[in-house]
Amino acid sequence: MLFSTEVTSSKIISDNPLFQRTLKAYHIVAPHIHGDVLEIGCGEGYGVELLYKNADTLTLIDKSPYTAEFINNKYPNTTIIQEKIPPLTQLKSNSFDVIVSFQVIEHIKEAELYVQEIHRVLKPNGKAYISTPNAVKTIARNPWHYKEYTFDDLSNLFKKTFSKYTIQAVQGNAKTEAYYEKNKKSVARFLRYDIFKLEHKVPSWLLQIPYEIANRINRKKLLNKNPDLVNSITLEDYSLAEHSEATLDFFCTLVK
Repeated sequence: MLFSTEVTSSKIISDNPLFQRTLKAYHIVAPHIHGDVLEIGCGEGYGVELLYKNADTLTLIDKSPYTAEFINNKYPNTTIIQEKIPPLTQLKSNSFDVIVSFQVIEHIKEAELYVQEIHRVLKPNGKAYISTPNAVKTIARNPWHYKEYTFDDLSNLFKKTFSKYTIQAVQGNAKTEAYYEKNKKSVARFLRYDIFKLEHKVPSWLLQIPYEIANRINRKKLLNKNPDLVNSITLEDYSLAEHSEATLDFFCTLVK
């Protein structure tokens, strides 16, 4: 699934608006990277360079067996662990100054354990940075996601383990909103054929392949019809802000 529509690729042009959006989180966190750093769910590894250059040590965890192949040669001093989490079975308590986990928590069934494990392996006063899509802005059911979160969902989850945390937002601008609206309309045209509303009735595993095919077709169609818009969206079109109705992704900071 490394280059599926769910793992947004830096190499596929039609992914650009979402790639820039997910990459933005790494640029936001980059100035705060120091010491011993852990990334949970590094995927293709397009954010690794921003972490690598400021970390004393960098440990990466991903469930994909292909992660090491993509990353090892370029970042030889990085420790890569292939593991499905939680728990973080190979990591000692109080080991990391900074933990980064972007676009991961929505895939986790045992989210409370995931947060507890992040707390466990953080050093005292260490910080974890988590991003996840805003459930309110979801256009259609994503079968790869176990749960999508609202602001209140995240707050209720974090406060069980962390006494100090903030929840901010990655938001776009008029250009990214134009893409979002075109995407929303295009998806609606796909869903009009789902006359029995199977999208919300079938098990997620049955929906994954149709979702992947439809999503890839949809993104290519958006690129073909709106090439200037799709290609022109950059990091600068996204920014960190306070949570609002415009929130695309939550950007959370947890302090041990």
